[in-house]
Amino acid sequence: MALIVHKYGGTSMGSTDRIKNVAARVAKWHDAGYQIVVVPSAMSGETNRLIGLAKQIMDQPDPRELDMIASTGEQVSVGLLAMALLAIGKQAVSYAGWQVAIKTDSSFTKARIQSIDDAKVRADLDAGKIVIITGFQGVDDEDNIATLGRGGSDTSAVAIAAAMKADECLIYTDVDGVYTTDPRVVEEARRLKTITFEEMLELASLGSKVLQSRSVEFAGNYRVPTRVLSSLTDPLMPLEEEARSGTLISFEEDTKMEQAVISGIAFNRDEAKITILGVPDKPGVAYHILGPVADANIEVDMIIQNQSVEGKTDFTFTVSRGEYQKAMGVLEGVKTEIGAASVAGDAKVSKVSVVGVGMRSHVGVASQMFRTLSEEGINILMISTSEIKISVLIDEKYMELAVRALHKAFELENE
Repeated sequence: MALIVHKYGGTSMGSTDRIKNVAARVAKWHDAGYQIVVVPSAMSGETNRLIGLAKQIMDQPDPRELDMIASTGEQVSVGLLAMALLAIGKQAVSYAGWQVAIKTDSSFTKARIQSIDDAKVRADLDAGKIVIITGFQGVDDEDNIATLGRGGSDTSAVAIAAAMKADECLIYTDVDGVYTTDPRVVEEARRLKTITFEEMLELASLGSKVLQSRSVEFAGNYRVPTRVLSSLTDPLMPLEEEARSGTLISFEEDTKMEQAVISGIAFNRDEAKITILGVPDKPGVAYHILGPVADANIEVDMIIQNQSVEGKTDFTFTVSRGEYQKAMGVLEGVKTEIGAASVAGDAKVSKVSVVGVGMRSHVGVASQMFRTLSEEGINILMISTSEIKISVLIDEKYMELAVRALHKAFELENE
């Protein structure tokens, strides 16, 4: 019997009526003979509400206690969904992550999954039950609840699918698939029928909100077939039609035709740029700058070190805007220690990226991107590249203009 993992986002679980629709959809798949594990998010807005309560008590909430609070949103969701299934005559049972158990490390608010014990879940499935497991959370070796970070329910679902060798992981969300870019910015954005794991990982890590990047990494590493589709369609639509809808995330070798040069354009408003000026140019200086930043659990993205002039250099990198002030505080201490002149920052920047596996076999993508931005009068502050991606950091006020111009320049509105 085929095993399918369903994941439903916060909008899909946003009201009791929508939870009843989720139950009807899950029951349809179960009636068709599939074993079903469901991983729901907290109801829309609930996690923000819980974090807001914590911040009314502490400006910087204790991470362990914050996870204790934030994890309750998903527990409400699984209980309500189990009740909705029981109410229509389906056997269902809900579990918190620690009951499964989903083991994580102890990096509170940013924990990583280490193992999943699926014995209890398999026993329930073999007994004909639908199993519902909280997303976004697990438990560390000392039985502390730890959450996986925002969007972590995607990672939970894919990790469970990988551990249980599921036939497919269906990610239900409030959009009907993966688009060439955000349709709210570019009306001509087009839904992709397929996209490779590599491209999806780049898009997710670069700011696309459809999937959390760690979930895509999990899916690619463990070869979990994954599909993104809408939960806002008729829950009783024919199963065959639903199973072919949305966007299939596939492997490059599985594609039938040569890939387009560019598959999509990602952007991220949540960027901040920090520069340490007048840094002594000597071995180990990059470590002495970024080591304390890493110790503070701050993730760094783009990095540039300028050419040395008279033994001094400038070192620039980006962090998420939410960690900008924290990073600036860390670097004020580092500045004195390494003998740098000053620290400067800019929290009004954005990142725009073009992504496509076709870049491997086509030249001229970078020149076309830079020419397009130049023609729009947009200055580039930083550049980073990979084999299938080019990212630029620009002033925030030009972000939407850049996305629209690049989408048109690469003709992404066309099939």
